[in-house]
This record gives sequence, structure tokens and C-alpha cells, in this order.
Amino acid sequence: MKLGISFARILTLAGASLLGVAAQSQPVRAADTYKVDAVHSSVLYRVKHMNASYAYGRFNDFSGSFTIDSADPTKCAFDLVVKTAAIDSGNEKRDQHLKSPDFLNAKQFPTIAFKSEKVEAKGKDSYLVTGNLTLHGTTKPVTIEVETTGTATGPRGGKVAGIEATFTIKRSDFGMKNMIPMVGDEIRLIASLEGNHQ
Repeated sequence: MKLGISFARILTLAGASLLGVAAQSQPVRAADTYKVDAVHSSVLYRVKHMNASYAYGRFNDFSGSFTIDSADPTKCAFDLVVKTAAIDSGNEKRDQHLKSPDFLNAKQFPTIAFKSEKVEAKGKDSYLVTGNLTLHGTTKPVTIEVETTGTATGPRGGKVAGIEATFTIKRSDFGMKNMIPMVGDEIRLIASLEGNHQ
């Protein structure tokens, strides 16, 4: 009896098929970009009052994105824009003062912005990120440590990821010198961000 296809040919086809499946199951991944979900994120600050205690507050309006590539840190990127008028110290009268020309001058300088320029790996789950911070109309380079805090599958099936950065600046470096030292010069900023995969 003459077979329509040889055993060797069957093995060749099967091998090619398996290789094709393997290739499909291990795609080359590009960098993952996430859009910041402000509902599940926080941008906080800490400043010393009268050199005695720390006052904490937050910003309630911000947006941005971040790109993570664990295989090639140079492809990572971080971008955040914060509305200065959205400052929330827990006291309305104080908020108005912080928005005034004495401090943030929110009308003239409506945003605080950070945009990364260079990223390098610091450890398994962290990066050293150098970028430009714009505050009070002044732009200066800063280097901060950014930690990746985890990934998950969202309620609708999409991928989500988190990052966090904590760093300290001097507000006087950005032209905000009013009421120092009653209100501290050093400001600690904390950005804990959750993003939805794009």
C-alpha cells in the first residue's frame, strides 16, 4: 500500500508545528506603558511646621503615564503632571494661602510636572530616574528612585501596575522662599501611582 505522506514528513510537519506554537506562546515583549489611574493613586507632600512637627497634605488632581521595560531600563519613562490648585492640606483657609503668590501661586503656575530623561536599573524592582522637575515656573534636574510595587489583573481583565517614588526637594531652589523657616524649606514628595495598561 502506498502512503500519501511519509513518516519522516509527518515528523517534520509536527516539529514545525510545535516550533510555531512555542514561538506564539513566547512573543517578544515590548515595553509596557500604563496610564495613571488617579482614583487609585496618591500624590502627597510633607513639610515641617515651626521646626516642631510635620504637616501632611495631598494633591487631588493629576495625570500621567509610565513605561516599564525590565529587560531594558533605558526604555522606561515616567511622566506626571499635578494641578497646583488641587492642593489639599485638610484646611480650606490654609489651602487658599498655599495657592496664593506666597507659595504655589497656582494662577500663574498651574502645574507641577516631572518628565524623565534617563533611567537606569538600581535593583530588581527599582530604578534611578533622572528628569526635569518644574515647580513654581522653575525647571531643575532631579534624580529619584522609583520602585515598581506590583502588577495585577483588573476587574475588566486589563493589566494594571504600580510604582512609588519618595524624594525630597528644597522649595527655595524653585523660588518659593516665603515664610522659611516657619514653614520648612525641605518638602518631601510621595507619588504612589497605579496605571492601566495601554
